[in-house]
Amino acid sequence: MADVLKIVLLILGTLLVFISYWVGAQALFPGLVERSRTAYSRPVRTTAIGLLVAVPIILGGIFLMKIPNPVMQVVGGLVISSPVLLGLIGSAGFCQRIGAGLATPIDETQPWRRVLRGGLVLAPAYLLPFIGWFGLTAWTLISGCGAAVISFKAQTTTSNSSASTPVAG
Repeated sequence: MADVLKIVLLILGTLLVFISYWVGAQALFPGLVERSRTAYSRPVRTTAIGLLVAVPIILGGIFLMKIPNPVMQVVGGLVISSPVLLGLIGSAGFCQRIGAGLATPIDETQPWRRVLRGGLVLAPAYLLPFIGWFGLTAWTLISGCGAAVISFKAQTTTSNSSASTPVAG
């Protein structure tokens, strides 16, 4: 009984961590999450950009971890975790997109509830054996990485165009 309870609580804890990162991203970076949500209107492009960004970074981190120096191994671990964190932040836009389909009137005053509802729908989908474990979880993180990169680029483009616009006065 203790072994079963241990596994169940580990799985539930992991799902809560995903949801916490998504809601935390909405609280800390609402503009980034909103731009990530719009990036998911083109999911194939978003996933391709995520692969182009995440795979070289992860391979570089693995290379660093193979160096026998403990400092380089720690740096390699940090390098590997950076696209995962970026993927979690970007995939908050996917949760917001799901949550917007489950809209309630209170969303106007509390927009973080969209992300929470979307996360409560998406996270249990990770429990489906094999497809959810390896397919959906990996796709969410990879496409989230791509969505975050797209939203960073959109923010840079927006701030560059607003900086060059003359102010009437």
